[in-house]
Amino acid sequence: MATTTPPTTETSSTAIVGHDDLYRQPTFLTSVVKSDTFRLFLALVALIVVFSVLKPTAFPTLSNTLNILSDAAILLVLAVGATFVIITAGIDLSVGGVLVFSSVVSAMVMAGIGDGTPLTLIIGLIVALVAGTLWGILNGFLVAKARIPALIVTLATMGASLGASLLITNGVDVRNVPFSLVEAVGSGTVAGIPVLALIALVVAVMFGIVLAQTRFGRYTYAIGSNAEALRRTGVNTTRHLIKVYALAGLLAGLAGYLSTARFATTTLGGHSTDNLATITAVVIGGASLFGGRGLMIGTIIGVFIPVVLQNGFVVLNISPYWQQIAVGAVLLGAVYLDQMRRRSRDR
Repeated sequence: MATTTPPTTETSSTAIVGHDDLYRQPTFLTSVVKSDTFRLFLALVALIVVFSVLKPTAFPTLSNTLNILSDAAILLVLAVGATFVIITAGIDLSVGGVLVFSSVVSAMVMAGIGDGTPLTLIIGLIVALVAGTLWGILNGFLVAKARIPALIVTLATMGASLGASLLITNGVDVRNVPFSLVEAVGSGTVAGIPVLALIALVVAVMFGIVLAQTRFGRYTYAIGSNAEALRRTGVNTTRHLIKVYALAGLLAGLAGYLSTARFATTTLGGHSTDNLATITAVVIGGASLFGGRGLMIGTIIGVFIPVVLQNGFVVLNISPYWQQIAVGAVLLGAVYLDQMRRRSRDR
């Protein structure tokens, strides 16, 4: 009787090993290099190199670097709040107006007290935060409760907050800002790093942890991905949206206070394009205008793109009108790439 030799398992085990190898997880370094955030960082580095080559005596200097950090600080504080809003598939165009209003009422209160003691500065900070938060709550209520589109609501409150600022100041900047505020916060440094930049970094890291590690952050992502599904789990999505817009208002109030400290005045006409720069920074950083996607580290890097662009244009003596064209073009490019990513995921 013929006998059959059982097949050896060598081939099959080799196949299995090969099969497992196909599904081997990428290393941490590979994941980082292939990430959108790393590509964004490389783009920022390339931008810095270009301006440094074009103007080596002015752009890559210590004084200009500190200036970039201070400029980015105020925008970063605004962008942190905007990151939460955009992840919920919302938008906040009012941040520039709320910044100005918070700056005005804070400066007027500090000027009314008439001294530059630490208590006065703390009172001014509280006033700015409360003013910004109230505008944010109004935005959130109208968006979440009244169901008015965020674009319309925040466009209206942008005009209202700017109008209120002009009304209570008669269109004249408040200039008698306490010198102690300007000295300690606006131009102060710690270990050579601007205090403004350190404050902004603390804000970004703190709320980055909130976004990534807390229930508040998870609900924020969930609203942007599928608000109805989250609502069916018993979460009060209306209340959460109001909190998100209140947070954006709070940080706009803080940005107003920092702006007062940096410029020693309320700069009524100096923040008309803050909403464009803020949205650009957040979208460049990887957040999707369609909601459900975004990282705080991306926002931090994204903030420096418009700031470095504008600073580089100033150093090169390019007309300021071109600065806004460049920022707008970058925003369009970022939104286009976001749409391409969405289409590729949907296939």
